[in-house]
Order: sequence, then structure tokens, then C-alpha cells
Amino acid sequence: MRRAVFLDRDGVLNRLVARADGTLGSPRSAAGFCLLPGVAAAVARLRAAGLIAVLVTNQPDIARGRLAREELERMHEQLQQEVDLDAIFACPHDDGDGCKCRKPRPGLLLDAARRLRLDLAASFLIGDSAKDVAAGSAAGCHTILVGEQARRSAVGADWTAEDLPAAAALVLRALKPGAAPRAGSPRRAEKVPA
Repeated sequence: MRRAVFLDRDGVLNRLVARADGTLGSPRSAAGFCLLPGVAAAVARLRAAGLIAVLVTNQPDIARGRLAREELERMHEQLQQEVDLDAIFACPHDDGDGCKCRKPRPGLLLDAARRLRLDLAASFLIGDSAKDVAAGSAAGCHTILVGEQARRSAVGADWTAEDLPAAAALVLRALKPGAAPRAGSPRRAEKVPA
């Protein structure tokens, strides 16, 4: 069994985009898809440390009719050209669909663990929302919350970090012999500077 780092997409790997109503959301076209600074290098460091890099992303705009599957595939092809990911798992459902794969449910992580032979208790999830943290916790992973949510509240995450590069540094520290958290150890929030 191998260790993995599960990565949320929007707000962790790529920038959120401004909507007409002033809110921020997932890009709906490859033209609007833009990586955040340091993401490719951070994922490369995690993979060099022996972790399997797995994208786990909710994409409800497919169910809502706002995003074509083909456009999502174009974005993911672009992402894979820029970031060395081992696998991509995407949930196309909306909240009301009752699927097992939509975070905060752990279905995406459980499916990835089964297919890729991953040790969830020795793996990490890096996300930017309470749903990400809940899915990672439900799957038994160590969780790291990044971004704006992390600045306001840890929402039950094991650790918080400014962004993916800072979260990667935290994971790499945890992987040092004797430093890795054990399953069942007390949860703790640790702010990690960028």
C-alpha cells in the first residue's frame, strides 16, 4: 500500500474566477483555467518524496448545465500538462443528487484508494473548504486546509497552511522519520507560513 496526497482543484491548484454577481467560483472554460503560483513545483516535491498525487474535485456545474464534460476534460488535460498528477477523480453531481462521491462524502478518496492501492491512514488531503476536510477526515486521511478558509478557521483540519506550497512543506516535514502523525493521534491545527 502506498501513501498519497489528495488535492482539491479549485482554490488549491488553480485560481478561482470572478462571476458576474461578484462571487468567486470554479472556471467554466479552459480559457479561464490558470494555475496558482508554485503549484507545479509543490506537487513535484511531494511526488519526489514518494507520494501518489491524486486530484479529487467536485464539479457540480456539470449537473447544473453550466459546464460541458468536454470542457472539463480540456481543463484537466491542460492541468496534466502543467502538473504531474498520477490520477484525477471528479464528481459531476450536485448536492441534491445523493451520490457517494461528492465531498464532504469520502467516495472519491475511497475509490482512488481501491483503484490505486493507497493507504488512507498514511495519506494526506489538501483542500480549501470544510467539505474537503470532512471528506479527508471521513476517509481517515490527515487533512490540511489552505487559503482564505484556513485564515479564518481551521474547520476541523489537522493543520492549516497559506497555500499549496506551504502545505507541501508541512507534508514533507511530517514524512521525516519519527515525525509522521499516527492514525488516531490527537488532531491539531498548526499555521504554516508561506
